[in-house]
Amino acid sequence: MSIIQKNIKFIRSDRGFSQGQFAEVLNWSKSQVGAYEEGRASPPIEKLIQLSDYSKIPVDILIRHDLKKSGSTSFIDIGNQRVLFPILVDSDNENLIEVVPVKATAGYLAGYDDPEYIEQLQKIKLPFLPTGKHRAFPIKGDSMLPMKDGAFVIGRFIEDRSDIKSGRTYVLVTLNDGMVYKRVLNNIGLDGSLLLVSDNKSYDAYSVPIDEVLELWEFTCSINTQEYNEEDLKLSSILTLFNELGVELKALEKMIK
Repeated sequence: MSIIQKNIKFIRSDRGFSQGQFAEVLNWSKSQVGAYEEGRASPPIEKLIQLSDYSKIPVDILIRHDLKKSGSTSFIDIGNQRVLFPILVDSDNENLIEVVPVKATAGYLAGYDDPEYIEQLQKIKLPFLPTGKHRAFPIKGDSMLPMKDGAFVIGRFIEDRSDIKSGRTYVLVTLNDGMVYKRVLNNIGLDGSLLLVSDNKSYDAYSVPIDEVLELWEFTCSINTQEYNEEDLKLSSILTLFNELGVELKALEKMIK
């Protein structure tokens, strides 16, 4: 069965239409719908354009990507078009968590919006995660201690930039800095940027314009590949204390003003 056959049937079934009802909506004949779904005929370009206009899905996606693999929730609305966001589901229609391996982090910047690239990543399932689309990213370096080099952060995809919460940690895919994991201060309303702060104060904070942020994933949980030792835990407690103190000082400063 060809991709377009599968997709015509998927779009019709997803909307709960019979072949006759679907034909009426698209101004096709019922026999045409049946022929396209069964592979007895291929829809000409004008029919594909009609289907694209109806579904708000670009023709390129309709003919190249199996929508059933991605699921009906795998799209984000941009303007009047629905753009495919690579979300893969299993046979039970449950989201799978793609794991970006350490060796693939450089390639992720080029392939983050390519369903074929995302499909070849290894996948896991974690039933305790909250609702939303999650992905696992490797941590490099020591800028976010006590998170160790080699750990994985599982983040929930944030589509609406107004949902960014100051003080929370996020994995960001950025145009010029690649993929980073940082604590974020939301300055969009002030100067259209995000301030990225490392928990390890040996690293300087820096700002990234919001229009250079390609993807944003809010921390949900982490998977450690190394055991913490006693010194790590002491350091974690100290960093937490300083972070909490910083929040209290900011609140006090606002009250004084």
